[in-house]
Amino acid sequence: MNKDRAKGTIDEVLGSAKRKAGKLTGDTQLEIQGMAQEVKGRVENAWGKAKDVVQEANEEATVQDELRMRVELAVSATDADRNKNK
Repeated sequence: MNKDRAKGTIDEVLGSAKRKAGKLTGDTQLEIQGMAQEVKGRVENAWGKAKDVVQEANEEATVQDELRMRVELAVSATDADRNKNK
């Protein structure tokens, strides 16, 4: 979990608590602030998830690229051995 997701989760929880407290006490201002903080937390969390997906995709691409290079080296070595034996 990256920092955006952690911050988003905290904002969601705090916003929910504020919203509920505002509703219980009849404090519309606090209820609205809580809703806004909850939404902000959801956005932060979604942004963090998107960043995680991109990072995972980049890591997978790196692994695939390294594998491709190993295969190309192995094929080149095999070709060189065949040419040497001719």
